[in-house]
Amino acid sequence: MENLFDIFDDPHFDDDDFLPEGEKKWTYRRYKKKIRRLSKVIRTIGNDYMQEPPSVLGVAEVENIDVVLDLVESDNLHQYNYGIVHYDSQDERGIEVAFLYRKEHFELLDSKRYTTFFIRENGEKDFTRDILKVKGKLNGELMYFLVNHWPSRRKGTEETEFKRIELAKLARAVIDEIQTEEPNAKIVVMGDFNDNPTNKSIKQVLVTDDFYNPMESIFAKGNGSGNHQGDWFLFDQIIFTKNFKTNGKHRYKNAAIYDKHFLKDKHSKYNENPLRTYKGKWYKGGMSDHFPVYISLFDHSNK
Repeated sequence: MENLFDIFDDPHFDDDDFLPEGEKKWTYRRYKKKIRRLSKVIRTIGNDYMQEPPSVLGVAEVENIDVVLDLVESDNLHQYNYGIVHYDSQDERGIEVAFLYRKEHFELLDSKRYTTFFIRENGEKDFTRDILKVKGKLNGELMYFLVNHWPSRRKGTEETEFKRIELAKLARAVIDEIQTEEPNAKIVVMGDFNDNPTNKSIKQVLVTDDFYNPMESIFAKGNGSGNHQGDWFLFDQIIFTKNFKTNGKHRYKNAAIYDKHFLKDKHSKYNENPLRTYKGKWYKGGMSDHFPVYISLFDHSNK
């Protein structure tokens, strides 16, 4: 969602840039435009296959439950009756993850957040985004979803790698917890990992023999969900247990990056880039600095 902040000051978090009088001049009009454009993206993601928006959706970089409610109650999405799973986190900027689900397709059974932090040199706790676990039934079939937004590379890729490895270990611990209770569980791990499919946190820690990462082959072809100075990255990934390819009602069909023409910045140096909301202080009026990614499943029981 690339910094989906409301326009109100939250004194507990660092949201000062995203206020009407802040550095980015974040006004109600700009906020409503972003909601409108993001909701259009969500509504059209499934058009290539079934003229329907996603049954379930993991999102990152939302400030609070209010912005998620504005999103699902927008003109583009209200008719699809999305439910929301969201917890307030202790991330210093106040940005969080959430899980959206169409109530006619998905029955929510349980949810839980897993909080983690690091210790700064001054001894203070440095909180990062929670991992959100959701348990439910998709069209009657039991599934688990883990929504992630791992620490950024802003202070250097190598300098921050250990943080993403720690989050990968936490995700594996949650997976182990699920598999202890349900050995053949269908599990989907998704989010913005701030690492590519080939990086250690993903390739060596998260994706073990029981998981499949369809994003690895997409990345190998030179494709990505975001671009930095001409180089594509694929931090946004959907990874799942291999039993999605062999067992149960829902079987894996394909994975893709949703990068239609209207999501691209035609005026940038790299005109295939996502059309973001801001570039530094410069307001561009776009949706996000990342393209969405998705997987499609087919109903094996009705094949």
